[in-house]
Amino acid sequence: MDRRAFLAALACSPGLAPRSVRAQSAARVFRIGYLQTATPDEQAPLTRAFEDGLREHGYVDGRNVVIERRFAWGAQERLPALADELVRLNVDVIVTGGNPVIAAVKRATTTIPVVMGTSRDPVASGFVASLARPGGNITGLSGDPSSDVQAKRLELLKAAVPGLTRVAVLWNPPTPGADAYRRTVEGAAAALGMRVHVVAALGRDQFAGAFAAMVRERAEGLVVLPEPVFFTARAQIVELAATHRLPAVYHAREVVDIGGLMSYGVSLTYQFHRAAWYVDRILKGAKPGDLAVEQATQLELAINARTAGTLGLVLAPSLLQRADVVIR
Repeated sequence: MDRRAFLAALACSPGLAPRSVRAQSAARVFRIGYLQTATPDEQAPLTRAFEDGLREHGYVDGRNVVIERRFAWGAQERLPALADELVRLNVDVIVTGGNPVIAAVKRATTTIPVVMGTSRDPVASGFVASLARPGGNITGLSGDPSSDVQAKRLELLKAAVPGLTRVAVLWNPPTPGADAYRRTVEGAAAALGMRVHVVAALGRDQFAGAFAAMVRERAEGLVVLPEPVFFTARAQIVELAATHRLPAVYHAREVVDIGGLMSYGVSLTYQFHRAAWYVDRILKGAKPGDLAVEQATQLELAINARTAGTLGLVLAPSLLQRADVVIR
């Protein structure tokens, strides 16, 4: 038997094949589902962060993983069908971001592992049993430590606008966890002696009408609750806030980067980068229900001083000193 025939015979006998031959035959390309509400361009910074994290763990799209990207282009009603599509593809893991996306995937599968790139109160929202022991097929990262962060955002907005007495709250009622955040803002506003006007917007086509309602109620400031559609349509919301000269506070630094006045919250870029660690553990055999949900502990305050100047606000030096990021 010549050398080529001998190696071929070994390759057909897994117990006898050389380690390099066995490793080559056992090599597997994993398939990762990636589902988001945004358009690809709007999600791009977080998508890059996730893919950078994958590369740090040795995964390269098109080499040893295939990423099945699905975007709802801002239309949350498309999420269930997109989630079902990923389930039919039998992907190895699905990466999500934001409660409406998580909810859609949760309804679509109870077996495929799901990693939350970010989430809002995942226990109260019914996604996991507990942070320490999620159980089921979902794990990942949680954004705000609690709904109380919304009270802090309102306090920071009042520090930027000292005479603030009437505040609008932009929210999306159907989103899991949204009601707790709304109630927190209302309670904080009452404690600060403010009047609150809550305005609902279910999608981009309702933003203009929502801002018109705020103007009719003579709102002097705006709290934008954490919500995937609000984040993905951040450019539209920032433009409307500027048009109506409404100082606004958001939950994500990425909004301040494009002209939002201020934000207080976790780094979404960090969270999506960190999501790759969960994917790596799952692809190596870990059960999502055994991987604790990572709760955000460090929140950053970002302020856009240029936007403040455009709005005619003179920010107190003490507020600027508290900021982690000031865009001038």
